[in-house]
Amino acid sequence: MFHFIQILLALPIRLLFPTKIIGRKNIPKGACILSSNHTSNMDSVMLAVKTWEKKYYLAKKELFKNKIFGFFLTKLGAIKIDRQANDINAIKNCLKVLKNNKKLVIFPEGTRVHNENMELGEVKHGVAMFAIKAKVPVVPIFILRQPKIFRRNKIFVGSPFTLEEFYGKRLDSNELERAGQIVTAKMNELREFALNSLTKKK
Repeated sequence: MFHFIQILLALPIRLLFPTKIIGRKNIPKGACILSSNHTSNMDSVMLAVKTWEKKYYLAKKELFKNKIFGFFLTKLGAIKIDRQANDINAIKNCLKVLKNNKKLVIFPEGTRVHNENMELGEVKHGVAMFAIKAKVPVVPIFILRQPKIFRRNKIFVGSPFTLEEFYGKRLDSNELERAGQIVTAKMNELREFALNSLTKKK
């Protein structure tokens, strides 16, 4: 069902949102976390359609209010999460995805952020927590612009990294803060690379 929907959406998405993925080969085989900035509700759809392998996404429960959109999100791998509560079921489902050697996409800012310089919002510690608990690599992703109809865009995929130094440690707030800072730094490095590559072409 996933690949059927993926193929069904591929042509209209390609026509309406012409987007190039740079660094696709940086996505490793097997389990990993794709940690992306969040510009719009189209982000997860773009990543699902633009890369063949099925991935799973944390998506706020509000997106499922529209039954049709919610159906497509579920089939595309969305995992419903209640952002206003400590959603244990969502956490368990994410860890299960990684344990089953699948890929998990997280937007660690937790909400859509788009500004003139595409600066990251506050990067929360979910990526770090899941990466450490599941002992899987993190792949930073940077969406260059907020998707708009007929506007060309680019999605940059950075080199994977691990948080091995935290494996086996007690994840208190200080350790999560340190691990989260590494995730933030890697995402900002990719952002700088993406913006510099855009400047060089001008």
